Amino acid sequence: MERIEQLRKFLADSPNDSFLKHALALEYIKLGDDVTAKQLFEELLAADPGYVGSYYHLGKLYERLNDNDAAISWYEKGMQVAKEKGEQHAYGELRGALEELTF
Repeated sequence: MERIEQLRKFLADSPNDSFLKHALALEYIKLGDDVTAKQLFEELLAADPGYVGSYYHLGKLYERLNDNDAAISWYEKGMQVAKEKGEQHAYGELRGALEELTF
């Protein structure tokens, strides 16, 4: 919880910092609080759709919540953004997650 409190404090000072929101969402996943993590990832991607790393984690979260349609949608959105930004590694990870889920 100490890490979460520290990240929240940093976010209070920099509320639009995508890295901090991403890190906070990952901390909530570690605690098993997928609802809060999902909210943070979705807020982050609504404000900063170019933050490619969050698409993978949000897709995996939806898989855990047994919402494969939403997971597929987030993987596909992430692949499009990664392709546009020329981030081949992220694209490959997202494609791998999508293929694992759909095949």
